[in-house]
Amino acid sequence: MTLQGDPGAQRTEDSEVVPLPEDRLRHHRIPRATDGQVIPLARGAEPVHPPEPTMPLLRTQRDELREHIVDGRLDGVRRQHSLGKHTARERLDLLLDPESFTEVELYRRHQASGLGLAENRPYTDGVIAGSGTIDGRRVFVYAQDFTVFGGSLGEAHAAKIHKVMDLAIATGSPLIGLNDSGGARIQEGVMALNGYGGIFRRQVEASGVIPQISVVLGPCAGGAAYSPALADFVFMVRDTARMYLTGPDVVETVTGERVSHDELGGADVHGASSGVATVVHDDEESCLADVRYLVSLLPSNYLEPAPREPSQDAGKDRRPRFAELVPVEPNKPYDMRDVFAELTDDGEFFELHERWAQNVLCALARVDGRVVGLVGNQPVVFAGVLDGPASQKAARFVRFCDAFSIPLVTLVDVPGFLPGVEQEHSGIIRHGAQLLHAYCEATVPRIQVILRKAYGGAYIVMDSRSIGTDLSLAWPTNQIAVMGAEGAVNVLFRKDLAVAPDPDALRAHLVAEYTEEFMNPQYSAERGLVDDIIDPADTRSAVARALDMLQDKRKAAPQRKHGNHPI
Repeated sequence: MTLQGDPGAQRTEDSEVVPLPEDRLRHHRIPRATDGQVIPLARGAEPVHPPEPTMPLLRTQRDELREHIVDGRLDGVRRQHSLGKHTARERLDLLLDPESFTEVELYRRHQASGLGLAENRPYTDGVIAGSGTIDGRRVFVYAQDFTVFGGSLGEAHAAKIHKVMDLAIATGSPLIGLNDSGGARIQEGVMALNGYGGIFRRQVEASGVIPQISVVLGPCAGGAAYSPALADFVFMVRDTARMYLTGPDVVETVTGERVSHDELGGADVHGASSGVATVVHDDEESCLADVRYLVSLLPSNYLEPAPREPSQDAGKDRRPRFAELVPVEPNKPYDMRDVFAELTDDGEFFELHERWAQNVLCALARVDGRVVGLVGNQPVVFAGVLDGPASQKAARFVRFCDAFSIPLVTLVDVPGFLPGVEQEHSGIIRHGAQLLHAYCEATVPRIQVILRKAYGGAYIVMDSRSIGTDLSLAWPTNQIAVMGAEGAVNVLFRKDLAVAPDPDALRAHLVAEYTEEFMNPQYSAERGLVDDIIDPADTRSAVARALDMLQDKRKAAPQRKHGNHPI
């Protein structure tokens, strides 16, 4: 075979043309081909090929990559700890039963390419998603990882959250979101916003189907804040959690107001002022422990009952301390929490919105092993009157309990709605109607216990017989009327009092007469508005027996698309 071109070159077996050095051309005779034969030249070392893949090698590579992903970036982990925060995986360890977490889409990476993203594609894309158990019960969870892109949400990040949400709905399991994110990933533009929209839509679809718990453990800004707002329960941690639609810089630019992150959207602000936070904690450990406790009180979905504990034979349980806790005098305050504790198993209850709208109390608890929702007026705050925030707080709680078939026990000691120009202008009529609507549409077992005062429209709204309570029980101290005796006398006998030689004596006489005639303990029972007047010591046993009696209650909702709740 004859070579073409450069005389100082030889064709190799794979047809490569390799130039030969000058000295070799001068001092060595080049072998010539004869009879059409090609004489190969001596070759150097063979090229190095990677070893053939074997199962042990592939498994080792897989394990090393997983370990790398799970360990995360060391500098990011250190920074997270320096901020007083746990990492996403450490939080999951605190929340879930040991070794119960099954992760999905561990290897997920974003596919965006703009603004330098193509060169930075970390695994997990800033959110850890999957399923685990709490006290052996299945939950689905996602935990945003602030060490990756500041936990910002992009298309892949959102897709992982969408997946666990869809699985939670499909399996009928509670959903828990651990939020620690800088918000939408700006580099991904509208796709990040689209991801948020998918989360919000699924939350609305899941509302009333599965319990949804949102835990804010870091920043949650902009559109991201709507996710906790759509959840059933919101937990926040002081000093590290913050939630707002627009940050302090934007607020200052637009309004001129200077405000810190905590002053604008810290845990205490949302726990006491806005009412967005259901529970506020000082640290992540106690916060996540409380989430576990809350889950123990909730059903997995709307078709299943809440977990029941063994009976404590509460139907025979007399508690004389009830009469000691509540003064006979209608205007003397006491703490309704003490009544809650005396009513419930082991004195335990889980209070919601403890620092917001404190004139009404809402709590989940157990009575004789059965989970119930407790609503009660709080006489030590504004004498227990209902105002706008208190009505909203109680209405949302009543609707949650009804959605998940949790019986309602309402403890009434209410002097009416809070009067005033500010209240009227802020929409107390609309807010009161929310509570009224919530009770009227509730189909769960409903038990009313009237301890002392039950005046005016507030009596009606607090689950009275007229709006559908199943059983109304009252203590001998009950006073059910349009208003208090003194107020009624001032209205009815205004002219007589104006001309009386001794108005105070006449007023005292008329008040006593009105009380005897219209506000005696038997007045409402005689008219069928109270089922029984019970000894205060029998309150726990009476409620337990009532719950047993109503446990098989079935009431179909009206045939319609949905009501128009007075939002």
